[in-house]
Amino acid sequence: MPQTYIQDLSKHVGETVTIKGWLYNARSKGKLHFLLLRDGTGIVQAVAFKGEVPDDVFERCGKVPNESSVIVEGAVRADERAPGGHELSLKNLTLVCEAKDYPIQIQKDQPDVGWLMEKRHLWLRSKKQASVLRVRATIIKAIRDFFDDRGFTCTDSPILTPAACEGTSTLFGMQYFDEGMAYLTQSGQLYAEACAMALGKVYCFGPTFRAEKSKTRKHLTEFWMVEPEVAFMELEGLMELAEQFVSFIVQRCLETRQEDLKVLERNVKKLETVKAPFPRISYDEAVGVLSKKGHAFEWGNDFGAPEEQAVGEDYDRPVMVHHYPVEVKAFYMQPEADGRTARCVDVIAPEGYGEIIGGSQRIHDLALLEKRMEEHNLPKGPYEWYLDLRRYGSVPHSGFGLGVERTVSWIAGIEHIREAIPFPRMLYKIYP
Repeated sequence: MPQTYIQDLSKHVGETVTIKGWLYNARSKGKLHFLLLRDGTGIVQAVAFKGEVPDDVFERCGKVPNESSVIVEGAVRADERAPGGHELSLKNLTLVCEAKDYPIQIQKDQPDVGWLMEKRHLWLRSKKQASVLRVRATIIKAIRDFFDDRGFTCTDSPILTPAACEGTSTLFGMQYFDEGMAYLTQSGQLYAEACAMALGKVYCFGPTFRAEKSKTRKHLTEFWMVEPEVAFMELEGLMELAEQFVSFIVQRCLETRQEDLKVLERNVKKLETVKAPFPRISYDEAVGVLSKKGHAFEWGNDFGAPEEQAVGEDYDRPVMVHHYPVEVKAFYMQPEADGRTARCVDVIAPEGYGEIIGGSQRIHDLALLEKRMEEHNLPKGPYEWYLDLRRYGSVPHSGFGLGVERTVSWIAGIEHIREAIPFPRMLYKIYP
């Protein structure tokens, strides 16, 4: 019989189907075996009745270890009490590979997360971890749909670059043949700017790397980022784009991932309010909020996790904090006329999840960009191509970067970013 996927069982009520997957869990009660089967699309309960299946099949059902791979034949019947609303009356079970002594047993007390991360290749099979990955996949598709449907062109930026984008102290370096040092990219932005001058509206989407020696729950050394860049767009237009974008992603997850959000015990009421427009406050206003809340924070410093949480907790949706001091932002950000603040914005998610977007209007004047590079002690040589963008047909333009894993953490409601990517890379973790 052809394979049927669990997510499609509603189309086969009353029919006998073949499910290929793994035994998630099992229990027995007298002359009954209850087998929970998973195939990556869902979980279904198969019930084996003694006397209604061959004796050898019934005996096999009582001995199959969790996570063994199996092929099951059974009749589909609707049952609102069952996982997914359907159940199988089992007719046959074929054991493909017996998983002896599977190390992660859901009936027992779970080991600590550090141990589970060492078994990440197996932990992904658990119900909650699989739901996180499905939410992540939905977010990635929503990202592409949002930009593709609005006339943006995807232009992939290189992973190996000759220079820094965000800061020279957080680079992973390597010898690049006889060409000198190359670095794993911190951001695809500079290359996206070049593509925007050719195509108008673009985005790049891929892995980025930061060599910060940080062990916070919001930090990865390898993470995925989407970075749109738009010619002739200034800060106000960028902020509108960002709030529409985040709203679109959240609503897509609410539309298509209700079951997974339920598995994750996510309070979806807190996501249903995430709709544009978002509240907007200046950095100056945010500093005032921190002062009223008793935070010892001086004007001119950048926000850390405690400051982001304190500012974001007053809102039921992301808040946009704009016009940070020039000194704490990247060299390419357009300053205001007074030179005090930059035309930039951070989007801070509620519930303590912190910054998910950072963006700005870019400097489009050649002389000003060169001046800012000098202030940041950046050599001109590796950036000559970037300066060419200001020499030949420069225009005001803007863009932002959204961190996929931070967004997944927030929407899925998980505490630690390491669970928002299949195989996380952190300061002391590169296995498996």
